[in-house]
Amino acid sequence: MLYPSSRRQEALYPPERLAHARKVTAAAGLDALLITPGSDLRYLTGYHAHALERLTCLVLPAEGEATLIVPRLERPAAEASPAPGTGVRIVDHEDGTDPYPLVKQALGGPARAVGLADRMWATQVLALREALPEARQRLASEVLAPLRMRKTPAEVAALREAGAAIDAVHARMGEWLRPGRTEAEVGADIGRAIREAGHETVDFVIVAAGPNGASPHHATSDRVIQPGDPVVVDIGGTMPSGYCSDSTRTYVVGAAPADFREYYAVLHAAQRAAVAAVRPGVPASFVDAAAREPIAAAGYGDAFVHRTGHGIGLDGHEEPYIVAGNALPLEPGMAFSVEPGIYLTGRHGARIEDIVVCLPGGGERLNTLGTELVEL
Repeated sequence: MLYPSSRRQEALYPPERLAHARKVTAAAGLDALLITPGSDLRYLTGYHAHALERLTCLVLPAEGEATLIVPRLERPAAEASPAPGTGVRIVDHEDGTDPYPLVKQALGGPARAVGLADRMWATQVLALREALPEARQRLASEVLAPLRMRKTPAEVAALREAGAAIDAVHARMGEWLRPGRTEAEVGADIGRAIREAGHETVDFVIVAAGPNGASPHHATSDRVIQPGDPVVVDIGGTMPSGYCSDSTRTYVVGAAPADFREYYAVLHAAQRAAVAAVRPGVPASFVDAAAREPIAAAGYGDAFVHRTGHGIGLDGHEEPYIVAGNALPLEPGMAFSVEPGIYLTGRHGARIEDIVVCLPGGGERLNTLGTELVEL
């Protein structure tokens, strides 16, 4: 696992984050957070732990010392991570021993309510219920989601870096997209390029040509790209910082069909309108409506089948969600995708996606490539 330099680690995973999380935990009526491997653990400590059957768990009492419980064979990895710099105490357990009494010990006293990592394995949830029968189990996201939604300047910088890296891959699309190649062949080239651009992992590659473009979550297939095919390319990865990229552009291999060109113009205007709608104080649903209304007015409302966007950070999908009915007011530091799409079953489809961060003066696109139709 690669970690940023020590100075950047401190900016991305500051020690005061644990203190802030303690205060919010207490205010929520929780006695502690119990956080197993995943993005919440990395957010609080910087430690990108393996999810194993052996217990790794951060015990963060509302009052008292934070303890990171790890398998003994994972202790060197934990100590090499940014976690020690955040002030956590590391305790290990040997194979063959029961680690759950260590959780109770680290709590430092009785617990009436604990917040569990949302994606904790069921085996661990049930083992903690048995070890702490008096503690009501709630979701840690009650506390952590509001904190994680508001990115710090260091987090925004990490997302900006991720955006530039994935833009560099899209800028090379003319090298790979051409008639006679399969979606899978193009996808393999893109995957290599995502790593070459600085990502630590390739999270997803969608290359959806012709009628496959009408399926928003198509991946790749053996379909051969044909002259005149619109091709939706949605790609993303995770940087060494832990922060994610995600960007979609739609290309045409050759000359665009007339009907496609017509609705792409509608989509382009809708995506620009939604980006322009981003500013502090407006509800997330307002941005969704800004994208949806011009598409519906042009007669393609039923072809826009998903929400306008999702939050992004240490997870590719996290809060806030840009969707109808979400009255959450946008705040500076919130980062999310703006990605309307139009999908015509059996024919083709198109999507344009940028990551946008809400700043005091409005929205800033973190993907800076143009969104006009590109004919290769």
